[in-house]
Amino acid sequence: MRHKHKQIIYTMAVLILVLFIVAAAYTIVQKYNELQERKAAPVIAEVDFGSDISSGVFTENIEDTQNNTDKKQEEYQNNKKNDKKDKVEKNIEEEIFTYLQGPKSWSQRRDWSGSWGSEFYDGGSFGAFGCGLCCLANVYSTMSNFYCTPVDMYRFAKRNTEYSGGGAIAWEYMDNILTNLGIQSKLRRKPDNYNEFKKQISEASCSIVLVSSDASRCYWTDTPGHYVTVFLYDKENDMVFLADSGDPSHNRQWVQLRKIYKSLKSASEWQYLCIGDYNKENDTWKHKALNGEWVKPDYIS
Repeated sequence: MRHKHKQIIYTMAVLILVLFIVAAAYTIVQKYNELQERKAAPVIAEVDFGSDISSGVFTENIEDTQNNTDKKQEEYQNNKKNDKKDKVEKNIEEEIFTYLQGPKSWSQRRDWSGSWGSEFYDGGSFGAFGCGLCCLANVYSTMSNFYCTPVDMYRFAKRNTEYSGGGAIAWEYMDNILTNLGIQSKLRRKPDNYNEFKKQISEASCSIVLVSSDASRCYWTDTPGHYVTVFLYDKENDMVFLADSGDPSHNRQWVQLRKIYKSLKSASEWQYLCIGDYNKENDTWKHKALNGEWVKPDYIS
């Protein structure tokens, strides 16, 4: 009897031990699962939305994230706009003709240079006097649906005005030539007010200007008098796209308009010629050929 009683006690003890082990194992498993869930749970689940402090921190984090997102989005949009602007400006620039006049440019076979740079016409070196003809060729080839080289323009000028050739072309002849080409133009003198000059240049399609280092050496040096063409006035930066036939380092460069204003040759009767619209019906030439041996840039079709 006593032996049987001990056996029952041992059995109950074993059962209690087993139950204790099972309970402990179950508790461990539960704690482990809770821990895993807590690790996997998003941080936001731990924020107390009823607390002013926690709410403030959370709001600040949201604002910081939103600000960073907005900033990145703004930078992205600005970059897109700048890329687009650069492409547009590049495409516009590629439509601008900018002939070079001199023998050095031709000997180096630079883009826009031609054999005219080393040739003589009516006793004069085109490299010495041809800047005005280059300007006219730039304007006509850029603004119209037709084309010409400086040599073509030289011959047209001799046929249609009293220009005798062999030397620099006068303002009045250039004005008359543009009229014959169906292009509006107006001769102007340098105003005392820079803003007036800027207004006129910005409203023009392009302009031919006469510069001189005698007036200012801010951009040109050793230049008694020289015709250049300015295109594409940029209001934001107050700059113009320069066609300078006499200096390849200046040609096709963006220049501050104020430097142009300072450099206008005051000794001349006229300082610049503003150009308006082109009208094909009034164009008496409609020239299509690009005569002469010259270096045509790849971007000109």
